[in-house]
Amino acid sequence: MNPAISNSSVRSLLECYIRAKDQNRPEFIFDCFAGDAELTFSIETDAIDFPRSVTGATAIAKTLVADFGDRFERCRTYYVCTSPEVNNDGICTMPWLVAMRQKDNGALRLGKGTYRWRIERMPDGADKIVGLHICIERMDVIDDPGAVMLKTLQELLMYPWLPLTELTPRMESFLAMYPDSAFTTSFGRHSKH
Repeated sequence: MNPAISNSSVRSLLECYIRAKDQNRPEFIFDCFAGDAELTFSIETDAIDFPRSVTGATAIAKTLVADFGDRFERCRTYYVCTSPEVNNDGICTMPWLVAMRQKDNGALRLGKGTYRWRIERMPDGADKIVGLHICIERMDVIDDPGAVMLKTLQELLMYPWLPLTELTPRMESFLAMYPDSAFTTSFGRHSKH
């Protein structure tokens, strides 16, 4: 069992990860992941692909930030909760939602899934992410000329901590603005976490 890892420490690590990924800053990965960290995926859609597993902070930075940033931009990843809850074994599981733009065709990408983090205290006393499993449940591709819907959606949603109690009314407001879009059909499936 790990020494007690505080929620504030976990929160800092997870916010560091968001900055790395969403701002395309691979160097930030080394601030939050252990050098020998493990990344695994389970992907329940054909709309996106990643290697099933990656080992080491350098490979994680390449996969989750550099390579990801080559394909997508204007990314915002939301933790669909108010704060992380870590158990005595350093495990933290939470749902996520992502809204971003695909570079090659300008489509809005709306995805959802679950993160399962494993955090440990390092010998130097720092807390680091030693394992991350990303389950991708959906990754819809929605036509969005000029990224108008993406901009509107990102302005409405609280970032990066998005309480489920806020997600529903904010999405209802968004859907009222775009009642005839393909987004409406997609989001109906996304909103059921």
